[in-house]
Amino acid sequence: MPDIFDEVQEELRAERARQLGMRYGGMLAGVALLVLAGLGGWQGWQWYEQRQNSQAALTFLEAHRAAEAPGADLKAVGDRFAALANDSPAGYRTLSLLRAAALKAETGDRAAALAMWDRVASDGGTPQLYRDLASLMWALHGMDSQDPALLAARLDPLAQAGSQAAGSQAAGSQAAGSQAAGSPWRASARELRALLAIRRGETAEARRDLEALAADVTAPRGLRDRAGRLAAGLGG
Repeated sequence: MPDIFDEVQEELRAERARQLGMRYGGMLAGVALLVLAGLGGWQGWQWYEQRQNSQAALTFLEAHRAAEAPGADLKAVGDRFAALANDSPAGYRTLSLLRAAALKAETGDRAAALAMWDRVASDGGTPQLYRDLASLMWALHGMDSQDPALLAARLDPLAQAGSQAAGSQAAGSQAAGSQAAGSPWRASARELRALLAIRRGETAEARRDLEALAADVTAPRGLRDRAGRLAAGLGG
């Protein structure tokens, strides 16, 4: 008797398997096809991204070599970098914009350069290091043309010490929140802020900032020497 029950149970299991196969076999096959298609699409996208990055790297290097060549047409190369920025993945887009802006400024197209630096500085998807650099360059090249209040708004967060920036971030200051202790642009931002104070006629404040910068052993030596000379030129 137990053998008969075992055979019946086996037949029932086989019959249930056939019924399930008839009812859901098409669905399971569709799911399997979707999984395979998804894997193929993901691999295809990975290949496409790698191809795009490789092409952008090659184009960037070619433009860089053209800019460094003797007698280079820097205006044309700047246009090449600007065009590359419109068609490149995020990383090369940022580098191309920064390079294009520098060449635009060098060839006298300051308005285009300022617009490119501003584009990088306002791009939330760009690493903060490059956004801060773009803000610094925007302030440097806009010192004689931009509103002093706007310049100060760009420079003040960059010039803050890490502890001050952290405190401002905790207080809800969006501008200061981007800074961290040891920012590579801090000393340069302090120098530009002193130059802005001179432009505003705030000589005493500029001298204090420059003297403090000249005494800051963490600042680059050349920048400290220049700050000391500027402070001395402002008198006592």
